[in-house]
This record gives sequence, structure tokens and C-alpha cells, in this order.
Amino acid sequence: MAANQANTGSAASTAELPVSVQPRDGFMLGTFEAMASPCEILFETTDSELARRITRMACNEAKRIEHKYSRYRPDSVISAINNSQGQPVDIDQETLRLLCFANTCYQLSEGMFDITSGVLGKVWHFDGSDRLPDKADIDAVLSLIGWHRVDLSPQTVTLPAGMQLDVGGIGKEYAVDCVAALVSEQVPEVSVVVNFGGDIQVSRRRLNDQPWYIGIENPLQEEQGETLVKIYQGGLATSGDARRYLLHNGKRYSHILNPNTGYPIELPPRSVTVAAESCTQAGLLATLAMLQGQNAEGFLTEQGLTHWVYR
Repeated sequence: MAANQANTGSAASTAELPVSVQPRDGFMLGTFEAMASPCEILFETTDSELARRITRMACNEAKRIEHKYSRYRPDSVISAINNSQGQPVDIDQETLRLLCFANTCYQLSEGMFDITSGVLGKVWHFDGSDRLPDKADIDAVLSLIGWHRVDLSPQTVTLPAGMQLDVGGIGKEYAVDCVAALVSEQVPEVSVVVNFGGDIQVSRRRLNDQPWYIGIENPLQEEQGETLVKIYQGGLATSGDARRYLLHNGKRYSHILNPNTGYPIELPPRSVTVAAESCTQAGLLATLAMLQGQNAEGFLTEQGLTHWVYR
């Protein structure tokens, strides 16, 4: 029997979480805050009551996922696993699916996408300054990284003592897809854009078969301006270092870290945006491209993916 039990219940009452709904260019726009991001739900409808009801449901679902998987909450599943001191922790089917996806990310990236590498955040602080960590501090943390050392079964997960899981690299995209699925279930006839801080899922094609127009933030905006893309259905996700980096002796250090060396990936793009069937899939592919460094464009082209890369 597992020594610990992860909290798999719903978040505390979220029924009165603040949401806003207003008309926007012939549609309805619902907004709220979750996962440290502005969240938007754009509806192909003018029914304000429908939009308000679905926006509140979307907010509750996003908060449920945030509460369940945030490593910053002491009552989350991830905190229970991280504080287990090497003992097995019972997990539910949702957590199993999320960790199985993390394993897929690890395998596809040949170990470069590793949800145990978040401990590098103890020594790297990407605040735009010129302060680099000491190599000795990096080496000390490297001993706590390695998804292959985690024992995952259908009922439990066992994390070696001292190691930590951080699903932040997949959590927001997962929440977008969960919310989009919930919305599709509630209003299957309405096209809806779910946008959590630039991670996007379009639930279905619009009734007039016109595209939605999505602006992609450009880290080189002063030079090139925002990129406007068309999307009919599916996901968009962006990975980049527009706001999280270090600048030391004229060299820019990206926050995308190599879990094998403990140092930032060399020569990555400033940002990568990928279109895919789902937001979760798009997020994985965007991160995999960033991990390719200067070969990001070649990787995306080989995969036959629609993408936008800025350097």
C-alpha cells in the first residue's frame, strides 16, 4: 500500500471566482485570471448569459487544474509527490495520464524534456540581469535530475528523495485542452477560442467557415511588428525567452535549460510558435524545437509543421 495519498479532490469552492464577459466585435469575450496568465474565452455568439455561464465553468476548471498541479501550493498533488521522501504516492487516473504524457515528452526529446529539471530554478534566476550561477552549484543540482529514476505505475508514483516534479512546462497547455473539451461538451454548436496567455485551442470551425485571426507576440516587435495568423480549428502554442533571460558579457542566456548539462540551450530562437491538432501537442513541439537550438527551424520543417520562428 502506498505510504502517501495525493489530494485528488476538486479545488475549494470556485463558484464565485471573478469573471468578466463583454461584447467584442460581434462576439462575446469572457476573461479571468489563472495560472499566472490572463485567460480569454472568445465565443461565436452574442448570447451574454451563455458566455457568462461557460466562462465561469472554464474559470472553475482552470483553477481546479492549477490547484491540483501547482508545485507552489502545499495541498497540490505535485507537492504531495515532491514531499514524499522516496515513498510511493497514490495517484488518480488524471494524474497518471499527465505523467504518462510527461514520459512521452521525455522519450521523444531523448531526455531533454524532463519534468524533474525544474530544480535548476534553484540556481538559475532569469531576471534579465547579468548574474550567472557558479558551476559547483549547477553540478550539485544535476544529481537531482532524471525522469528515468521515477517509478510510475498505474496506481502510484515514487520519486527519489530530494528530487522534484514540475509540470509547469505542460500544465497550461493541458488546462487549455481540458477547458476546450469542456466547452465543446457544453456548447458543441458554437466555435470557441480558448486563450491562456497565448496558448490557444479553437474548439470547432465557425458556422460561416471563416478563420479566427490570432496575433502572435513578436519578441522583435519594434522591428517587425505582430504576426497575424489564421486558424480554423486546433491548437497554437509558443515557447520562447522574450521575458526570461540573462545577459552576461554581451551573451544572451535563454531560460530553456539543458537537463544534461544544467546550462541554457545554445543559440535557441527568441520564440517558436507551432500549430497542431491540440494545444498540448503544439506546446510539446514548440518546446522540442527550442531544445534544438540553432536547428529549430530544420526540426520543424522536417516534421511538416506550420510554424513561426523569431531569432
